[in-house]
Amino acid sequence: MLEKMGEFFDSRLAMYDEHQLTAIESARELYRFTAERLPGRPGARLLDLGCGTGLELAPYFESNPTARIVGIDLAPGMLAELKRKFPNRALTLIQGSYFEVPFEREAFDAAVSVESLHHFTKAEKVPLYARVRGALKPGGYFILTDYFSETDEEEAFRRSELVRLKREQGAADDEFYHYDTPLTLAHELEALREAGFADVQVLNRWAATGCIRAAK
Repeated sequence: MLEKMGEFFDSRLAMYDEHQLTAIESARELYRFTAERLPGRPGARLLDLGCGTGLELAPYFESNPTARIVGIDLAPGMLAELKRKFPNRALTLIQGSYFEVPFEREAFDAAVSVESLHHFTKAEKVPLYARVRGALKPGGYFILTDYFSETDEEEAFRRSELVRLKREQGAADDEFYHYDTPLTLAHELEALREAGFADVQVLNRWAATGCIRAAK
């Protein structure tokens, strides 16, 4: 049964951190690796898409405790837990869809998203990534850590299954439902380049998961 995105994550809040850190291969390594690629300048501004409970922020705050974070997530419970975990950090938390929340122009040193964007099509991602690029200061960059389909066939099958399930369950087209539809790595790189990022590089791979750096 498909569940709305925010409701899905809030209903699993008690077990979320443990699940992420144990179910995803090399999870502790990839969260720390991602954090180590974020700006080290004191007071750096970071836009976090799908921030959840802040698993990538925990190691980041170890090295940059004065970083200023704008985090966006659909799930209010996740945001409350993030605030509880880091009560003395500079967090601006917004409940909503990062497809709809407006971003400040040229305001952030970097943006990051970890294990959040694998629910959306390339057509949905390109305009979002263009907005992320516009939110970055000159010289800014976007770190994207997520998992990817291995083949075009897998990507197409996952998308067709979501379409089928939504049709069978009468799910609304304008709602976000939790169902994984990751792009292939090649299509993810294409989306970032089509959004205007000038320098797009794969920094690391862990099984199906990869870390990408897209520079403005």
